Amino acid sequence: MGAEHAYHHFRSQVKPALWSKLDEFRLLGYDAISEAEIWEFLVRKKWKKVKEEGKLHEIIQDILSIKVSDYLSYRTIETFKTTEFSMDNEEDWKELLK
Repeated sequence: MGAEHAYHHFRSQVKPALWSKLDEFRLLGYDAISEAEIWEFLVRKKWKKVKEEGKLHEIIQDILSIKVSDYLSYRTIETFKTTEFSMDNEEDWKELLK
């Protein structure tokens, strides 16, 4: 992912919040999500527009407020962005409609 995110220096400090969120996801049956994936979601979606100076308590609040549905929506959209799918291709339509 190119340049380091402005909040990267907080990552070690917020690990307990990340682990807590991972535990919550696992309790809900989402075992395949990793700490790195949650961090990527935060950096690429939640913190896409960085405030001038992030405060530790705001960053922790952002982590703890992640909903499974928000994360899954993000992953779905990212998957569609990377998938080669053409609406003009008849084979793609057949695959979609299976």
